[in-house]
Amino acid sequence: MYLHAGNGRTIRTRDVIGIFDLDNASVSPITRRMLTEMQHEGRVESAADELPKAFILYRAEGTIRLCLSPLSSSALRGRCEEL
Repeated sequence: MYLHAGNGRTIRTRDVIGIFDLDNASVSPITRRMLTEMQHEGRVESAADELPKAFILYRAEGTIRLCLSPLSSSALRGRCEEL
């Protein structure tokens, strides 16, 4: 099954590691450092041009990637539970 992250971007649910609220998770300096490092390494993608509300950590092609989503973490979790 697939999780729709917004704007036509889909991620296989079996590859999802976690779904996180961007405002709450980015309070931690460790998370901010991880986000910065992943962005510098080119492992961050955006599901829309809108301001992101959540991010999805997932496996793809042997690496960990991150997808910024305009949808809330609760909406994304709800979509996973519907599957």
